[in-house]
Amino acid sequence: QRQLVESGGGSVQPGGSLRLSCATSGFTLEHYAIGWFRQAPGKEREGVSCITRGGVTKNYADSVKGRFTISRDNARNTVHLQMNSLKPEDTAVYSCTADWAGCARVPSVDAYWGQGTQVTVSS
Repeated sequence: QRQLVESGGGSVQPGGSLRLSCATSGFTLEHYAIGWFRQAPGKEREGVSCITRGGVTKNYADSVKGRFTISRDNARNTVHLQMNSLKPEDTAVYSCTADWAGCARVPSVDAYWGQGTQVTVSS
């Protein structure tokens, strides 16, 4: 089974930073578009960012543009999401997806998922 593993979440104060990582030892992430989604209690899942297979095209939700940066580290088979200037509204469980079909606001039914990592931004 193809399983992703997220790491790097935690609790920070507003204005702080975290770097999330999405990794797997089961397959090569370079062959897939990698997306980050988040979901807060009582709210729908929201697309945050996505990077295409080639890594040239990077998409961001309007709410995180200028604050978050997605990148690939193909040597380590890892995708990172650098999160700066964090706000309380960013509090959610963040999950990554690997999608052969490419980047999309709605994940493909065939996309692979991780279990998620908790990000909490509060004072």
